[in-house]
Amino acid sequence: MLTGQRYGMDVQKAFVKTNDTASIRCPKCDLGKNIAVGRFRDVKHTLKTRCRCGCHFMVALDFRKHYRKPTKLPGFYTLTSPPTNGEGKMQVRNISRSGVGFSVSGVHNITVGQQAVLNFTLDNKKQTKLVKKVVIRAIRDNFIGCEFLDQTQIGKDLGFYLQPC
Repeated sequence: MLTGQRYGMDVQKAFVKTNDTASIRCPKCDLGKNIAVGRFRDVKHTLKTRCRCGCHFMVALDFRKHYRKPTKLPGFYTLTSPPTNGEGKMQVRNISRSGVGFSVSGVHNITVGQQAVLNFTLDNKKQTKLVKKVVIRAIRDNFIGCEFLDQTQIGKDLGFYLQPC
């Protein structure tokens, strides 16, 4: 779980499972609990919570279809569809079963809708090398959000790598 500060309180990010429950843990006493959060799906994604120890903290619910794992993996990208004149170094910032987010340094010519091939190595024991075809879905300055073109073949190593801790 990721933590941070918002409104002067601890904030933790909780991934919502397919059964509409999320696991939260008190930052003060470390008491863990699974809570039903389905009723918040279309209404509210950040909840103010109070533990029985008296600690107040915020929980940011992540309703994404797939868990997104934060990473810092170096690699390379090559644009493969119009225009095809781009390639460069990247750093994979997050990865899920359905896509990847990476950053580039400096000026780039990447546009939404382009296709690319990403080459990077997981930081697992096997140092698994991945080559993934993607379509660019979002660009925010130097951060590029991509969707895997073939989501049926994520591979056993990537599937294991993506299991929430």
